[in-house]
Amino acid sequence: MLPTGLAGRTVLITGSAQGLGAALVRAYHDEGARVAALDVDDERNRALVAEVDPSGERALAIHADLRDLDALAAGYRAASEWGPVDVLVNNAARPLVKSLWDITPEEWDDVFAVNLRAAFFLTRMVAADMRERGFGRVVNMSSIAGQAPRPTGAAYGTTKAGLISLTRVFAAELASHGINVNAVAPAMIDTPMVRSVSPETLAEMTAQVPLGRIATPEDVARLAVFLSAEDSFITGATYDINGGALMR
Repeated sequence: MLPTGLAGRTVLITGSAQGLGAALVRAYHDEGARVAALDVDDERNRALVAEVDPSGERALAIHADLRDLDALAAGYRAASEWGPVDVLVNNAARPLVKSLWDITPEEWDDVFAVNLRAAFFLTRMVAADMRERGFGRVVNMSSIAGQAPRPTGAAYGTTKAGLISLTRVFAAELASHGINVNAVAPAMIDTPMVRSVSPETLAEMTAQVPLGRIATPEDVARLAVFLSAEDSFITGATYDINGGALMR
């Protein structure tokens, strides 16, 4: 990968404790960045940070429930006191695979709170400070579910489509301040959750991908790092990373 200029920068990643979030923490840390890892799973998040950076000099675990905007603001303050946040990765998400006829109001609101509302308010907090410094990068983790929704993904897919729209709005608002805002739209990612399905189901899902495999967390993390580069000329874009499962 070309030089990113991320060494010494501070990166705040939500939903960091496992799966794609953990890969993001490792990828940015490998670039020399200081990584603030924010997750509600405090035990797993702390274990990840201790593994990635035993010295604790370039990785920090922060506990926050994204449903609670006060806790989210406190988490951001903790990260910014550790180092002004130069890159924000809105990765945290709550999946919900359920018929649109069976989704309860509580489930709908909870998915929106984690996947979309938290991303909006946290981006607004972080961008206000980025704007004063004249530099920032925001990467939003959307999904193929927001581009080709299914009935069992009504809430999840709608939030991911909303995140793509939100990306464009923030990009237009912040471009003149040196802040780039982009989205990444993966399809299936090889995480423990995906691996928990039956071998037959996994084979069926893989067969739908022209490249013949599902994405690794590292595939997606490398794309996020690329979009965070100091000299990037990309903003307001949504990058598909789905092995050809959706070609446009």
